[in-house]
This record gives sequence, C-alpha cells and structure tokens, in this order.
Amino acid sequence: MNANTPIPPISFDQAISFSRYVQRIINCDPSQKDMLLKSAARPFEKAEMLDFLRCNTETSVHDESELNSILRKLRKLVISRLAIRDISGCADLSEVMSTMTDLAEISINFALRHHEKWLSVPERFGTPKRKSSSQSQQLLVVAMGKLGGRELNVSSDVDLIFVYPEDGETDGKKPISNHEFFTRLGRKLIASLNDYTVDGYVFRVDMRLRPHGECSPLTISFDMLNEYLQTQGREWERHAWIKGRVISENTATDDESKLMEQIVKPFVFRKYLDFGAYASMRSLHRQLRKEVERREMHDNIKLGPGGIREIEFITQVFQLIRGGHDVDLCIRPTLDVLQQLQRKQQLRFQTVTELVDAYRFLRRLEHRLQFLDDQQTQTLPKNSEDRQLIATAMGYTDYEGFLQQLDVHRMHVSHHFELILAAPKKSPTHDILSHLWHSQSENAAQKEAAASQLSTLGFDEPTKISERVQQFYQSHFYQQLPEPSQQKTRMLMPALIETIAGFPPAETTLERMLKLLEAISSQKSSPASYLTLLLEHPNTLPRVTKLVSISQWASDYLGRHPILLDELLRHREPNPLPNWEKLKIELASQLNHVNKPKSDVIGWQMDHLRHFQHAQVFQLLVTDLEGSLKLETLSDHLTALADLVLETVLTLAWNGLRKRHRDSPRFAIVGYGKLGGKELGYVSDLDIVFLYDDDHPDAAETYTKLAHSVNTWLTNQTSAGLLYATDLRLRPNGSSGLWVHSIEAFSQYQHTQAWIWEHQALTRARCVAGENDVAQAFESTRKDILCQRRDNRQLKQEILSMREKMRDAHPNRSALFDIKHDRGGIIDVEFIVQYLVLSYAHRHPELTGNIGNIALLKLAAELGLIASQSAENCRIAYREYRRTQHRQRLNSDGNLTGTSAADETLQALNRIETEQLSDHRLAVTALWNEVFGN
Repeated sequence: MNANTPIPPISFDQAISFSRYVQRIINCDPSQKDMLLKSAARPFEKAEMLDFLRCNTETSVHDESELNSILRKLRKLVISRLAIRDISGCADLSEVMSTMTDLAEISINFALRHHEKWLSVPERFGTPKRKSSSQSQQLLVVAMGKLGGRELNVSSDVDLIFVYPEDGETDGKKPISNHEFFTRLGRKLIASLNDYTVDGYVFRVDMRLRPHGECSPLTISFDMLNEYLQTQGREWERHAWIKGRVISENTATDDESKLMEQIVKPFVFRKYLDFGAYASMRSLHRQLRKEVERREMHDNIKLGPGGIREIEFITQVFQLIRGGHDVDLCIRPTLDVLQQLQRKQQLRFQTVTELVDAYRFLRRLEHRLQFLDDQQTQTLPKNSEDRQLIATAMGYTDYEGFLQQLDVHRMHVSHHFELILAAPKKSPTHDILSHLWHSQSENAAQKEAAASQLSTLGFDEPTKISERVQQFYQSHFYQQLPEPSQQKTRMLMPALIETIAGFPPAETTLERMLKLLEAISSQKSSPASYLTLLLEHPNTLPRVTKLVSISQWASDYLGRHPILLDELLRHREPNPLPNWEKLKIELASQLNHVNKPKSDVIGWQMDHLRHFQHAQVFQLLVTDLEGSLKLETLSDHLTALADLVLETVLTLAWNGLRKRHRDSPRFAIVGYGKLGGKELGYVSDLDIVFLYDDDHPDAAETYTKLAHSVNTWLTNQTSAGLLYATDLRLRPNGSSGLWVHSIEAFSQYQHTQAWIWEHQALTRARCVAGENDVAQAFESTRKDILCQRRDNRQLKQEILSMREKMRDAHPNRSALFDIKHDRGGIIDVEFIVQYLVLSYAHRHPELTGNIGNIALLKLAAELGLIASQSAENCRIAYREYRRTQHRQRLNSDGNLTGTSAADETLQALNRIETEQLSDHRLAVTALWNEVFGN
C-alpha cells in the first residue's frame, strides 16, 4: 500500500489500542469499556463535568481525600473519552483543547471553593479582609501558558500564578495575615491537583512563572506584582503574560479588571509600536536553540526546529509590537491571532495557511504522543512499535509517510520564522560608508574609501553630503540622544545614504531625511522603536525616502506621527483606495471592542480615532504622491473620511452625555465650504453648523452640550494629535450666535435675517452626519432659500461688494499671482457659481444640487446661462488652480492647518509667478465679465 493511500477510519473500539493509558483504565475496571464506547459519540462538555461533580457531592465533600478522589475520577472519564474521540477523528483540535481547558478550570474552581470554605470558617481563620476597608477579598488564580490561551493539551502542566488584592488580616478566631491565608489556600489547591494518589492526579501544577520564580512567595499582592513588573519584569515574562487570564470564579470583577488592565496590560502591551520585540524574540529563540542542542531535542515537535514554539513566537512578536495599539491583537489563542494577522495584512494568506496547517498537525500529533501513556511528552518515539501506532493514529499507513508530512510542516514553520524574525542583513557598502562619519576613525584610507563610495553611488557633490552628516553627528540634538537611539542612528545612516542616492536632488532629500530622523528621535514614547522599524524593515526605507523627497509636507506629517511608518509595512505598492463602508464597520468594532480599557475609555477612544484618521490620510497621501490619484478623487476620499469621523464622533459624544432625554439625538451636523462642497484638502478646517429638530423642554440645553462635546472630540490635542480644526463662524449670527439652532430658528433666520453671503455659503452646504429627518429638514430649507426669486441687479451689487471686501482683506502687494484671492482666481470662480445658483435656481432647481463647482459650471452651460466654451475654459482653470494649490501645500511646512496658520504664510502658499497660469486667469476673468458685465 502506498504511504499516501488513505487508511480506513479508526473505530471507537480500535481507538483504544492507540492509548495504553485508556487500556490500563479498562483493565482495572472492564465494565468501563461499554460505558466508554457508548458515551464516545458525544463530546464531554462543561455541563456534563459539572453534573458529575454535583452528583458525586450531593452529601457534600467532607475532607480533602474525598475532594481529591472525585476530581481524579472526573479526569479519567474526560481523558479516556477524549482519547477515543480524538484518535477516531470525531473530535477536532478545538474540541480537544477546549475540553481539557474546561476540565482544568472546573477542577481548579471546585477545589478552590472547598479549600477556601474550610479555611475561612469563623472557628479557624475567618475571611481575609482588606486593610483599607472591611471588604472581604479572594485569591485570584491566573492561568498562564496554554491554559490561559484555552489551548491546553491532554497531558499538560497547568502554569498558575496566585495573586490577591491587598494586605490585611482574616477575621476568625485565629486571625492570620492575608498573605499567610492565601499561601495556605494556594498550597492546598496545588496538592488537590498535583499530588499523586491511588486515583492518579488531576494536573501537574507549575508555579515557576511567578515573579522571581521558585525563590519567591507563593502568593503576591497587587502592589508587589505591579512593582516587580515595572522595575524588574523581563522580556520573556512579557511573552508569558500575553496569555495570562484570571480563571478563579470567585473573583470580584473590579479586582480582575485592576489586575489585568492596570497592572499586566501596560507591562505586556506598550502604547507605542514596540519593534524592539524582534531583538528580544531572537534572544529567546537563541536560548531555546542552545537548550535543544544541549539536550539533543531535535525530535521534540514543540521545542525543536519548526515546532509549535516557533509558531507561538511568530504570533507573539506581532502581539508585542502592535498589541498596545491594536486591541484586536490583545487575544490569547494562537490560531485566532494568526487569523487576525492575515485580516490586518500583517501576514500573507499563504503564510497563515501554512502556519495554521502546521499548528493543527503538530498539536494533533502532540496529543497522540501523550495519549499513549498519559505522559507530558512532545518527543517522537524511538521504538518501531510506537512509531507505527503514532503513524496510524495520524492517518498514515507507515511511519516514513507520516515523517515526510511532518518534515514538510516543520520546514514551512522554519521558513516563515526565518523570514519574519531573521536579523536584517547589512549591504556590502555598509561598513565602508560608516567610516566616513565615525567620530573615532583616524584611518585616512578608510575615510578615502568611504568618500570614493559616495561618488560611486552617484552623488555629484560627495563632500557636501559628508559634511552635512558630520554636522548632524556633532549637533547638540544628536549628542543629547540616549545611547540606544545614537547606536540605531549610526546603524541606519549608511543604508540611508545609499537610499538617498536614488532620489535626487540628494542634498534636499538628505536634509529632509535628517529632519525626519530628528523628529522621530524626539518622540516622547520610545523613539528608538521607530528607528528599529527602519532597521528591521530596510525595504521600507526607499518608500519613506521617496515620499520625503517628493513632499516636505509628507516629511513633516511623518515626523509628527511616526507611528504611520507602520502603514508602509502593511500596504505594499500600489496602495488600495479605501473602502469606507468596510472601514466604518472596522472603526466601530475597534472603538467598542471588548478589550478596550475600562478606565479612561474616552481618552483611549480619542487616541484611537486620531490614529485611524492619520492612517487614512497617510494612505491617501502615499497614493497621491505615487501619482495614481486624481485631485478630485483625493478630495472625495478626504471628505468621506471627514464624514465618517464626524458621524463616529457624534455617536461617541451622544453616548458620553450624562443626561439625555431620548435614546438617539434628533440632531445633525451641517458642513459648509470645502467640507460641504466635497473639496477637502490635507489641511482643511471643517466649517460646521449644529442643528436639531426636537421640541422637548431640555432639547436646547442637551444639544448645546452635545455640540460642545463634538467640538472637543475633534479639536482636543491629545498625545496622538488632533482630528480636525473646526470653524463654527458660519452659524446664524456668527461667533456671537448660539452653538446650536433648531431647524425652525435656522429656517427663520435664513428667510428673514441672513445676508446674501450667507445664502452664498448655502450653495456649498450639506448635512454630513446626524439624524435623517433633521438632514431632510435642513435640505428642504436650503433649497427653499436657494430657489427664492431675487432681483438680479441687487444680487450682483451685493455679491460684487462682498467680493471687493474679501479682496481688500487679502491684499497682494507682490508681483506674484495669488491663485486664491486675486482677480481671475479661485474665489472668482466660486462667486460666479454662487451667483448663477442664487440668480437662476428658481427657474432651474437642479442648480441647488451639491455637485461641486466644476459640475455646476457645466450644468449652467447646458442650461444656457453661460457660454459653453467659457464654462469649459473656466472649469479647466479651476481644476488647474486646485492642482497647483495642492502641489504648493505638499511642499509647505507641515504645521499648516487652515486657520491655525499665519495668514501671511498661507497667502505665500497661494502665490506663484504671474506668467505660469496667465491663460487660466484670463479664462476666469472672461467668464466673470460675461456674468457680471464688468
């Protein structure tokens, strides 16, 4: 028979022959066989385990001996049925792991309840009390390792840590300290699980993962654990605590939350992207390799090459790097983490598929090895009889065929492990270039070789490049850097210089990259981590350098938000355009995630929302600078992003109000200007107005608070930056007006008090977030106002007067053309369109559609309101003005954010040589004269 020929399924009866442990149970009591075979058709679920304990303790458990006996009998029943189901193929890996985990949790809690009850009777020690209050407290049993991850194998140790909230004393006749009480309780619990009796054992207990290991107290308080993790916690302990989980059912929710969220989570998951985890993981792996070599454990499918541990290392390195930033990765099961890494594009589909297949195969094999004799082993058998048993149990006709498949899986794991965690290689010229700026180098030949290498790389003026880098190293900034950051900068510089050579002009690119390094290294939270990102992922450096060489604004944006460097790892060229419906669901899921913090949740949500917004802007920026995005499309996407953020913020702000008179607000946010016209740029403010339609007595007060909260969510400067600058001056009565207006008041104002310029503003207004009925009421008012019949002569005079006021407010005394404010510029185009809408919408209501200036010019020509050629020339001019303005911004100081920037600086950005756009300026002026007659 061929090794790959499928073998017939193994029956329940046959499955017994693959487990000597099950055979021993049956030999001791032959009556168990029929019961076992009948029950094997169904999983051993948690409810059945609890029923068994309940039925066997109806007369109560009187002493430790009875308790221990019952637990051991339960284990035998569970393991024997699970062995039959697994070997016969009826139980998948998930069932095996969850059944063993349920058995462990039930056994631990059953024993804990009884020992706690026996120790805390008033005649003995009584109940432990907090020192700060009379409140009682319980022992928290923290499961680590596979039990913590609900991945327990069939003959596994259970790794536990015992923690209690605070010191104090018990209140019984023989009071003792809380520490002593919980230590006694812990020892009793361990004995009930671990001691080998005539009935066997339940689980071997390993307590070595507690702080200081075997040399430390058995139980520790929250304060002791917190101090240890903050001051002495080691990198391997971060890996261990990833799977830490409180499993004691008597635990108060507040205690569990404080332990895991306030003490453990900050230790395990850094707030920044911790790319230093690569080095620590390599160190752990080297130690493991030495141990494997020393003990000749190459046949160990857990610790050997390509084994289970390497798959766990792969998932954990991503969790340690990103878990503090991405709550989706703050999970425990290995397979779940792999699926998340694929979904988030951190690992490719094929990589995840091969790792998942290998993990399932190795874990199934692990269980079959352990079912043989109920031994905690992951080593392949030496004797031929056991080898054949394992091969057959795994579905192969012979051991050689099984071994071939095992080797394929281990090869896949080793391959992916090396790809993900291998140290980056230096380029051939790295050492040569490093001598050029080495402060201790006195070897003239080395410096000459380095200078020659610069010329070879293509630098026209290598001396200038060398001198600029030497200035960087001699600068006060560099000298004040911590040694780790200095070291990483020195390691990065040769690769940086090589990369810069491909993006001329070299001096400009170098200057921007050095400023970016300064900005990254000035970050308050672990700046060395972002330098490590560039070192660990050298393929990212050309993309960063390309962006920086093209755009000063991109360089400054990255400097303010270096966490965005990670986006270049996640998305390879070309970048996909965003799917806003999908992103909306993803954002809502993240903001309301089960793993979100319990304390300061608003601060966490504000930061997460900012990271999300910055990431989307950056992805659009990358696509834009790579030349594959039209400006109109870019504006559409930037506007869609703002709409999504506003909708999200409105929901968060409403949910955060303490006093609400209804379940959902009858409230809307109206966007004006570039937001309303869907022409947002990278640094645009949001012009917004708040409206409501609610006759409840508390409506005005509630919605005013809501409006203030929305603005706070948008404009608060957190450690992650801000979302948007806002401008609320377009509301009725401007800056002196109310923050919110009812639809009725808004309509009345627009009909009776509003100036013409306010009606002009309505031509580019739309509801961007909020309740649909309010949005429709606003749109009805808007169309009604725009469609009013007006005296065209008076309308022209008022619009021309307003245009002169705006021009006077932005004088241009230079010889340059201000493409926004000068005659024939952007504002002239906008005023032409606004006049056409206000003048003719009563005859052509379709002009009220919020379709943008370019589309409205085309529509006006189709309606015969202006000449077609004039309209087309003006459309071309407007489009080119916006492109020019966009290019100017991209090479501007990245701190520009709309009204927050100095007026003179903003005006300078709009100014170009007069000759550059003279034809477009004439086209706009011609249409202006055609419309306004002057």
